[in-house]
Amino acid sequence: MEKREDLRSILPYLGVVVEGSSLQWPSPVIEPLKAISRGPGHSGIQSGELLFLAISDLRHSLSLSSQRLSASASHGYALFFDELLSTTESTKWFAEVLPALANLLLLFPSLLEFHYRNADALIDGVQTGLRILNSQQSGIVFLSQELIGALLTCSFFCLFPTSNRDAKHLPMINFDHLFSCLYETNDEKMENKIKCIIHYFERICSHMPTGLVSFERKVLPLEDVALCVTYPKADSWSKSATPLCHFEVHRSGLIEDQSKEALEVDFANRYLGGGALRRGCVQEEIRFMINPELIAGMLFLPSMADNEAIKVVGPERFSNYTGYASSFRFAGDYVDKRDVDFIGRRKTKIIAIDALCGMRMRQYRLEYLLREINKAFCGFFYQSKCQQYQRLFKGDGPCGAQLDQGIQGSDSISRSNRSVGLQEARYVSVGTNEGIHGDEQIGNSEEKGGPSLEHQYDVGVVTGNWGCGAFGGDPEIKTTIQWLAASQALRPFISYHTFGVEALKTLDEVSEWILSHKWTVGDLWDMLVEYSTQRLKGETSLGFFTWLLPSLSAPHDRHD
Repeated sequence: MEKREDLRSILPYLGVVVEGSSLQWPSPVIEPLKAISRGPGHSGIQSGELLFLAISDLRHSLSLSSQRLSASASHGYALFFDELLSTTESTKWFAEVLPALANLLLLFPSLLEFHYRNADALIDGVQTGLRILNSQQSGIVFLSQELIGALLTCSFFCLFPTSNRDAKHLPMINFDHLFSCLYETNDEKMENKIKCIIHYFERICSHMPTGLVSFERKVLPLEDVALCVTYPKADSWSKSATPLCHFEVHRSGLIEDQSKEALEVDFANRYLGGGALRRGCVQEEIRFMINPELIAGMLFLPSMADNEAIKVVGPERFSNYTGYASSFRFAGDYVDKRDVDFIGRRKTKIIAIDALCGMRMRQYRLEYLLREINKAFCGFFYQSKCQQYQRLFKGDGPCGAQLDQGIQGSDSISRSNRSVGLQEARYVSVGTNEGIHGDEQIGNSEEKGGPSLEHQYDVGVVTGNWGCGAFGGDPEIKTTIQWLAASQALRPFISYHTFGVEALKTLDEVSEWILSHKWTVGDLWDMLVEYSTQRLKGETSLGFFTWLLPSLSAPHDRHD
């Protein structure tokens, strides 16, 4: 066991130790955990205040006392369990849930051993064991939902060592800051974030789920690498003859509620999870609260570079919610009815891509347009379609069976003929003739005796105002960039949620017009670059869509 490179990479961050050929908790930890597992009659833990004292004792037994927890964490645990929970809820938590969590911690070393014994045989030729997935190294980790439950219980008890995490650019993983922020802010959104986590623990303690979740680091190499898609340059985007994919606009609804099997975009921080375990409560943080298994990735996934994305397949949703940011509220249990794939993952595919923040006018510079489109492309591309991408980026264009897009050629686009009046247009549905379900890292691998991870249908992209809002991105630019990236990645559709942003009120008409004129990725990219150049020079102050189609500024009943 101790000779495994994957285990050696993560062991300093786990708290358990290797003794002989097995993994174990240090012996001083075991008896206190056994006492907690027998219930409050044996442990004496019946309040948040006493719970935190027990956490402190466990940390001392692990020699973690020098790695101080957030100053107000003790007050946060006491506030939540002793004041914010009802007496009935608190009594049930300490009598039933906490003992079950202690049992799960006692099982943690054996769950890890089972994980490593089976990791090499899960997918032929693919390393899937728990390890640090370092930057610029593509790779994938498969975890059982039970092991994830144990990992998140470690986070709740603040048992993960933290002294070297900053040096590895790893996000925080213990829950001390989460509870500390509750006390320091006395904020209802913080209370409700913790309610989501507590509800997750209640669910897994009453019925442990048995599926798998995969976490993948995707990388677009900056230099040429055999059988890999490399980081495209601006000229490559300009030359692309790839047709634009089908575009759907949704004025209502949420990304996580979509019914199609698709990549669901996480508007991520470069540190996975962003402020999920602090005060954050916007798109990414909310997703991590209602799908808490996502938090496990924060243990072993360092921050993303400009040419990287993170893909998570299979996280179960446990909570309903209402509101957003300060109005976020836990709204009870959610039963996730998503189908599972043959390997046991729910067909929920979340792609984390981090947009640039606070760029203002700099966002229109070519270098930053290129960074954003390549970041989205990294999230959306299929590694196993590498050869197709290489042909398309070389300007060879679609051909025969390799790219059955159903479109023959495209109109030549220039600034001078761009002013053709806005006409009633139809959607042009475009897609590819082959579909891949699962993970690009795995490609065509097959489970022993099982079906291939490649399925005969495609998966589109469901997204929204990525990089806008607090990040300050131009919604029209960011929408267009995601459409271009999804199209070049040969995704069959992009389903876009506008969340009521005024700047996107004409998005339906713009996308329909562009599709009706059969523009390619290269055509639209060139227009985006030209518009951005004019914005930088002060030659236009119009939004991109109005600049592109001046008739949009006229009354909506004029289409000539």
